[in-house]
Formats: sequence, structure tokens, C-alpha cells
Amino acid sequence: MLIAGLTACSSRPPATPTDTFKAYVMASQKKDYTAMKQRLSAATMKMHQQEAKAQGMTVDDIINQDPILAEGQRTVEYRNEKIEEDKATLQYKTSYGSWETLAFVREDGVWKLDKQATMDKMMQDMDESNRKLDEAIRGMTPLY
Repeated sequence: MLIAGLTACSSRPPATPTDTFKAYVMASQKKDYTAMKQRLSAATMKMHQQEAKAQGMTVDDIINQDPILAEGQRTVEYRNEKIEEDKATLQYKTSYGSWETLAFVREDGVWKLDKQATMDKMMQDMDESNRKLDEAIRGMTPLY
């Protein structure tokens, strides 16, 4: 579960979402943006391209702003890989100690990080949480 020294990336495509995650982290540590982009889904690349254009930046700049590892972090824990057909999730522990869930998608037989789907899920969860909070507030009776 704990990656002390990530194994070197091989030339063959990662076989599982966990393998993709490891390869992405390794590329991230080396600041190898080409290798990182190869492990991102088409939807994620499109999202990054749109964001880069809107901000007058490069896609590499956008990817650099959203690291999985904190600066200087050498290890990362991960758990709970779940695969359902061509979609998957994997949890990883952030440098703050919380567990985050990453989405993956299989494109042309290769597992890729799907940050767009991860972002969409976060937005859905936030909307649901806000809806529940609104319901709770509406159900409260005034104290005065």
C-alpha cells in the first residue's frame, strides 16, 4: 500500500488503474509532462486545454498547478481500487492526511486518469451536500 520508491515506468501501457496512478506519480516527480499527459483521459486533456487557453497559460502549467504529490513529498499511500467495466476509482492519501478519490477511464484499452470525471463527482457531491443543508435549514424552527 505504501510506495516507498515507485517502480520505474515501463514502455508498455499500465495494466490497471493503480499502475496508471503509479506511472503518473513517477512522471510527476520527474516533472515529465509528456508522460503525465499520456496518462490523462481525453476529457481531462480537453478540460486542461480550455483552462490553459482561458488563462493564457500552457497545458503543462495547468497540470503543474494540480499536483497529486506536494512539493518534496516522496511517498504516497493508495487503496480501494474499484473497476466497473471501463471506469474505475482509486483512493490516495493527500499530504494533508485526507483520502481523495481519483476516477479512471479505459480509453483504447489503456487506463487513464479522468480528472474531469473526478471534478464532476466532486461537484455532484457538493450540490447534494448543499441540498441537504438547505433542507435542514428549512426544517428548523426559529428560536425566538
